[in-house]
Amino acid sequence: MDNLEIAKELQILSGVNPRKCMRCGKCSGTCPAYDQMEYHPHQFVNMVETGKIEKLLASDSFYACLSCFACVERCPRGVEPANIVEAVRLWKIRQQDQNHLHPEQIPELLDENLPQQAIVSAFRKYKK
Repeated sequence: MDNLEIAKELQILSGVNPRKCMRCGKCSGTCPAYDQMEYHPHQFVNMVETGKIEKLLASDSFYACLSCFACVERCPRGVEPANIVEAVRLWKIRQQDQNHLHPEQIPELLDENLPQQAIVSAFRKYKK
């Protein structure tokens, strides 16, 4: 799979149109994990838009994201960089073949304090 195909898949997974980004940097400026990242939220969006994602996939920057959605709140164009970060994480997991969750495994994962949404979310995320 080449970079442009990966970028297209990331756009589909995230539901984000990276071409809406005007690169104002407000998302990166508000990011509490900014100092821990090699690449920042506005750069994630740009890398997906341009298909230059080899560096992004080789970096651990997307693991530093706290998923606080501060970048989503600050974006004046509604680009939602956090969704791109989550899509990159999911794509990476799928490429490592670690995305298999079978219905029969769910009972062993249950915890009385775990909300039902967490199980549904995990099943959606880790099931191809």
